[in-house]
Amino acid sequence: MVSVNVADRTPEIQDQILTVEEVAAFLRLSTATIYRMALAGEMPAKRVGRSWRFSQTLIDEWLRAQDNGRDGREPI
Repeated sequence: MVSVNVADRTPEIQDQILTVEEVAAFLRLSTATIYRMALAGEMPAKRVGRSWRFSQTLIDEWLRAQDNGRDGREPI
C-alpha cells in the first residue's frame, strides 16, 4: 500500500474542497440555488454519495469565466 502525506504536497497542487454551504456563502447565494445549479450542470461540481463537493480552484475559474461573459450573459 502506498501512503501519501498531504503535507508534502506543494500549495499549487492542493485544492480546497468546499461544501454546498461554503460555496453558497462564498457566492452569496442560497443553498437551494447552489443545489439547482450543480444538478443542472451550470457550475463545476461532483456528487459524492448523496452530497455535493466543489473544487475551490474550479469555482474560481468558473466565476472568472462568468465575469468575462463567456457564458453568453453580461459580465457581473
